[in-house]
Amino acid sequence: MGTETVRGKHVVIHFDGHRCIHSRNCVLTLPDVFVPNADGEWIHPDAQPVEDVVMTARMCPSGAIRYERIDGGAQEPAPEVNTARVRENGPLAFNAPLQVAGEDAGLRRTLCRCGLSKHKPYCDNSHVEGGFHATGEPPLKKSEALAARDGPLSIEPQRDGPLKVSGNLELVTGTGHTIDRVTSTWLCRCGHSQNKPFCDGSHKKFGFEAEGA
Repeated sequence: MGTETVRGKHVVIHFDGHRCIHSRNCVLTLPDVFVPNADGEWIHPDAQPVEDVVMTARMCPSGAIRYERIDGGAQEPAPEVNTARVRENGPLAFNAPLQVAGEDAGLRRTLCRCGLSKHKPYCDNSHVEGGFHATGEPPLKKSEALAARDGPLSIEPQRDGPLKVSGNLELVTGTGHTIDRVTSTWLCRCGHSQNKPFCDGSHKKFGFEAEGA
C-alpha cells in the first residue's frame, strides 16, 4: 500500500497506509471527510472547513495522515511540548521533531512496544492480533519541569533491546497525565518489562531480537 494523495481547494491530504494503526480519530471526528470502506475515493478535503480538516489530520497519532496547505495557511508546526503518549494495550505515540535510527521521521509516529511488529521499530498493529496487554495509565513519577520542552528528539532502537530516547520529552498517559519528564530515557519495546513504559532489562531474559544500534 503506497501513499494516497487527495487535493482539495485549500489543502492536500496524504495518507500512508503503512503507518496507520486504525485509531479512528479521523473517521470519528470528520466522518464526511474520511469515509472508510467507500467505493473509490474516500478522502474528501472540501467536505468541512479547512481548519477542521487540518486539526483532525494533526490528531492522527501515527502520522499516517499528513497535510499541505495550498491556500497560504500555515503548515503543521512542531509541538510546543514534545510528548510520547502511552496507548492502552498499544504503541507509544510520539509527537515531536523526530529522528528515528538517524533518519527524519516527521512530527508524529507510533513505535512498537509489544515486541511483535514486523515493521520495527514502528507499530504495525500486531499488538491487536497478538493480544498484547499493557496499561495506558502507568504510575506517575515525581519530576521537575524541564528547562525546555520542545526541540529535536532522537530515538535510537538498540539491537535486541529498548528504545534509547534523547531530548526533551514528557511521557503522558492515555488520559493526559504526565508520567515523567526526561531528557534521556530507555523505553521498553520487547513487551515484557514489569516497569512499562520503561525498560527493566527483561529483553535479555526473554531473548528479544530486533535490529538496532
